[in-house]
Amino acid sequence: METLSPRKSIVLLSGGIDSTVLLAKLVAEGREVLAMGIDYGQRHRCEIDAARAVCARLGVEYRLADLRSLSPFFGNNSLTNAEVPVYEGAYDEAGMKTTVVPARNLILISLATAWAIAEKCDTIAYAAHGGDHTIYPDCRPEFAEKLDAVVQISDWHRVCLERPFVDMDKTEIVRLGARLNAPLELTWSCYNGGKTHCGKCSTCVERREAFRAAGVPDPTVYAE
Repeated sequence: METLSPRKSIVLLSGGIDSTVLLAKLVAEGREVLAMGIDYGQRHRCEIDAARAVCARLGVEYRLADLRSLSPFFGNNSLTNAEVPVYEGAYDEAGMKTTVVPARNLILISLATAWAIAEKCDTIAYAAHGGDHTIYPDCRPEFAEKLDAVVQISDWHRVCLERPFVDMDKTEIVRLGARLNAPLELTWSCYNGGKTHCGKCSTCVERREAFRAAGVPDPTVYAE
């Protein structure tokens, strides 16, 4: 993707660490930012409340797209199918694959593209990072590059797709979040949902390890 000097951007905001740090980064750059959340029937939809809280803290407009009716089309994954157990312990390839929602980023970015065109934004930013793309198909560099090309020609108003964390892992993102004073304490990671992070699922394990490796105090309350 070519070098950009964007002024106005839409951030796909899940309410997790990665997208929250991305939002804080763009706000710190002085951009005009809008945040978009998606309710796709995820079992951990409490992340939506986290996203709202993050936007309230950072003074960013937040809008939610309701895609719950699409949930039956996503098949057997642990995020949208309550019959599929949430994987516990450190991530491995098999565990990560149980969390794949088919074409999720393609759908989310397509919706964000429509809003970005309507709002005359320069870019759509999403927080897929270097630790994801070895497993998740829609986090790979080639996915972002080809989708960026499609997004750019989808309307008379040109919008580009940016993914600034492509060469970073979650530990580096936590460090960046701490430097930016991002509201990491408001973020949500646990795929089980609930009132507190379970502490056992793979995304909780990853979250704990990222804070530990980054040397940043973990503000998370874990059940285990």
